[in-house]
Amino acid sequence: MKTMVDTYDAILLVSFGGPEGPDDVMPFLENVLRGKNVPHERMLAVAEHYHQFGGVSPINGQNRELIVALENELAKNGPQLPIYWGNRNWHPLLTDTFAQMKAAGISRALGLFTSAYSSYSGCRQYRENIEQAQSEVGEGAAEFDKIRVFFNHPGFVATMVDRVNEALEQIPAQRRQTTRLVYTAHSIPLSMAAGCRYALQLGEACRLVSEQVGPYQYQLVYQSRSGPPSQPWLEPDVCDYIQQTKDGGEIDDLVVVPIGFLSDHIEVLFDLDTEAMKLCQELGINMVRAKTPGTHPKFIRMIGDLIRERTQDGEHMALDKMGPSHDVCPQDCCLMGERPERSSAAAQQQK
Repeated sequence: MKTMVDTYDAILLVSFGGPEGPDDVMPFLENVLRGKNVPHERMLAVAEHYHQFGGVSPINGQNRELIVALENELAKNGPQLPIYWGNRNWHPLLTDTFAQMKAAGISRALGLFTSAYSSYSGCRQYRENIEQAQSEVGEGAAEFDKIRVFFNHPGFVATMVDRVNEALEQIPAQRRQTTRLVYTAHSIPLSMAAGCRYALQLGEACRLVSEQVGPYQYQLVYQSRSGPPSQPWLEPDVCDYIQQTKDGGEIDDLVVVPIGFLSDHIEVLFDLDTEAMKLCQELGINMVRAKTPGTHPKFIRMIGDLIRERTQDGEHMALDKMGPSHDVCPQDCCLMGERPERSSAAAQQQK
């Protein structure tokens, strides 16, 4: 599959953002949770997670490393485009970045969202944030297109295969074949999941990686839910799954693979490296946490390939029958709630 060559004069990295000191934590979380039905006690609990790490989220530093690695990739293989960076929830904020691009004469940017999957919070909400930033900057704000999601891109899958194999090598050879793989991703409300292909894409990514890693038992689980207990979210929770797995029989080794995350930010460090690790130690399970893609050379090359798809008529690569995702999001893509046609189908089934 190929597409018409599009002309851009910049790349824009679009990410979540994170505090870079103790004084940033509460203002940052207020930005994150504004308009959401999250109890205040939950916000205070999450704030404590950040304070355990000095009030600094590693995500901004990791994005800076990603930008440097991508600059080197584009300098080597093209296209020669400057890279800008804007966040949803903390500095550099998207509005400031669009103002910076306007001042530099940037008219059209191609954007990379720091998510491999389709969901409201990982795609549509970012597009809404960008539209708001463009509106605030006003006339002359850069136009924007996004790079497609890449959960089934050969470069992403190869990166995760390497990360899983690196983790498996830390398991004693005589126990390696009985090791269980636990893939994790950020949970989202079931109402949000009904309006997108998030869970389906995650399942495909896990299958594609596991097919190349070998015949290990594996399970996709979720983490980091933040809504009230009354609201159903994607399950099982990673810690619940670990407990149930131990209760169900003998298990010595787990490799936990945060396949839903691109960098080792606070939710990986706290929910997996702290909470899940503590539980495994209490249960007598040897847990090894696989690394996220970060700046793995295959991952950086994949981002370059995705950029070249749009700028140099490059091939749209994908490993499975789902094929490459769309370049331009449809009107009903990644809705906050259930898609209208799904609601209609559900109503018909109930008659």
